[in-house]
Amino acid sequence: MIVGLDIGGSTTKIVALENEKIIGKLQVKADDPVASAYGAVGKFLNHHGFKVEHVDKLFVTGVGSSFLKQPILGIETHRVSEVSSIGIGGCYVSRLDRVVVVSMGTGTAIVFADRIKEDVHHMIGSGVGGGTILGLARALLGTRDIHRFSALSDKGNINAVDLSINDISKQEIAGLHPDVTASNFGKVVDVTNEADIAIGITNLVFQTIGTLAVAVARGEGCKDIVFTGNLSHLPSGQKMLKLVAELYDFNFHFPKYGEYATAIGAALHNHLSFKAEDEVL
Repeated sequence: MIVGLDIGGSTTKIVALENEKIIGKLQVKADDPVASAYGAVGKFLNHHGFKVEHVDKLFVTGVGSSFLKQPILGIETHRVSEVSSIGIGGCYVSRLDRVVVVSMGTGTAIVFADRIKEDVHHMIGSGVGGGTILGLARALLGTRDIHRFSALSDKGNINAVDLSINDISKQEIAGLHPDVTASNFGKVVDVTNEADIAIGITNLVFQTIGTLAVAVARGEGCKDIVFTGNLSHLPSGQKMLKLVAELYDFNFHFPKYGEYATAIGAALHNHLSFKAEDEVL
């Protein structure tokens, strides 16, 4: 059994593979990345009834993996590139060979991956991501609860907060639908309800990420864009991204297990001929 860990700042995602098939997965939250990593492995083994000796190798990645100085629980542990893990995992969960992968975490990383050529490279990143949503939600709505935020966003009316092309021009602009956003939050007045603010935040973040991804994909001549990370499953966010895909005529994918894509990609390093930045702890 090969296990991959994506160790973030607050959440560790863990996936176990047997013959490149998923046999278990889990998420653990902790403020300390080392505690999160050890806790994730321990909880995972207990939850699925596995023993330490069932794990052949661990492959760790993510910002929190830099804090690890020794093997986890005595298991052979490899630290691998987060960029290659994002790309490889994106190909795996989407079942596509050539894609732009958008990893949406606290911030956003955009990676190009060609599985056949074993070519994975970082294209661009953005500070706009899940952290932006939680920060703005706290500042404007008084909450950092993503579930409450999502429920509010689902009820919001984007036309109450965002200025559209139709609001500022009565003439048709070539290539732009009248409903396309001209200015995020450009319509906000003194009294705006929480649901409308929530959908405005969602639109601001997901439009920015989607448009950035399209620009990168155009440069690579790639029509398929895969969205991964926990944020990729926010219903109102997916709705906004699908509008971006329709506007620019791209294929946006929201695959099953997308939130675990980077952990999966880390584990798949065991089967690759190229192992970028593979460091044995």
